[in-house]
Order: sequence, then C-alpha cells, then structure tokens
Amino acid sequence: MLAAIGLPPLLFYQLRHFGLSLYASLVVVAVSTAIPALYALLRPGRTRHVMTTYISLSSVAAVALAFIPGSPQFLLARDALITAGLGIWFISTIGTKRPLAYTLTKPVLEGRFHWPGNWETHWHAAPRFRRMWRVSTVGWGCGFLLDAVLRVLLAYNLEPDAVPAATTIMYLATNLVMMIASNAYYIASGMFNPRSALFTPDTT
Repeated sequence: MLAAIGLPPLLFYQLRHFGLSLYASLVVVAVSTAIPALYALLRPGRTRHVMTTYISLSSVAAVALAFIPGSPQFLLARDALITAGLGIWFISTIGTKRPLAYTLTKPVLEGRFHWPGNWETHWHAAPRFRRMWRVSTVGWGCGFLLDAVLRVLLAYNLEPDAVPAATTIMYLATNLVMMIASNAYYIASGMFNPRSALFTPDTT
C-alpha cells in the first residue's frame, strides 16, 4: 500500500531529473501505475475486494485524465477528480443496504484485533449500530471531498514540481487523521464494550 502511494511521486521526480517535461512525466507516471492495476482488475479466477476494484479503476481513469491538455496547474489538479469521486461514492452509499465504511471494514476487522464479531446480527437488530456506520461513512466521504479541494488549492498555489510530494504527504495525513477520528468515534459509540447500548436490539 505504501509502495503504491510513494512510488508514483518518486518516479515523477526521477523523470523530471532526467529532463522530461511536466506533462510527459505525469503521463508516464499515470500509465506505469495503470498497467499493474489493470492486470489486477482483469486477472481471472481471483476474488477482488471492492476497494481494490475501485483503486484499479481509478488508476485506469487517471490515464484517460492524463491525456487531457491544460495548464500545468490543471494537469496537477486532475487527481482531485478521482478523490472527489471517492468521497461522493462513500456518501452515496449511506442509504443503501450497507454503507461503504461498513463494507470495507467488515472483512478486515470483524472478530479480529479485539473487535467484536457477529456484525450482520448487530446490523439487522441494532439501530444504533447501523447509525454508527452510516455516520462514519459520511465522515470518510467528507474527508475525501476536503482532500480533493485541498489538492486543487495546492496545484494552483505551489510550484508545479512541489505538488506531487505535497499531495502525497497530504493524502497520507488526511487518511491518518480520518482513521484516528473514526476509531475514536467507534470507541465513543461503544464498539468495544459488549454491554454498550450500541448493540441493543430494536424493541419496536
């Protein structure tokens, strides 16, 4: 995961060091990132996590965006469209059968690392449990939308060559803050207390 985040800016700066233009460097980075993502997406006989599929599709979309001409600032701000899409995707799922935060977290943490089990039972029976995951999903969605706005501001206010490093650091910081905030919310909601009202069944 860290390699997938850190390698694109490293490649960008290597290409710039060897004299490639800003536009050409961004295209090469987008294409090189999309090749393994496309392979993972099309590889047969393998069950893919929903987030893996999204990341693969995002990498492919980045290639298409890379060929759209524009100013250096516009070229560097295009990734905001993908991050904004991720935020909209999160928020759009709050009215569905399972919000995205729940869908992404359940396979990784249910019954592990001191997290409780039987999430589906709690989902069907406990309204506060359902509400917690919907609120968390909105929080993650808003976080990614804020990330998209900040990407545009960085692209138009920093020197072009400073933007890839700045946006990578911001992406890591944004995700760290959101993980800390969401876990603090889960703890405050009673996720780790078996007797919490979070798990109280609806009696109506």
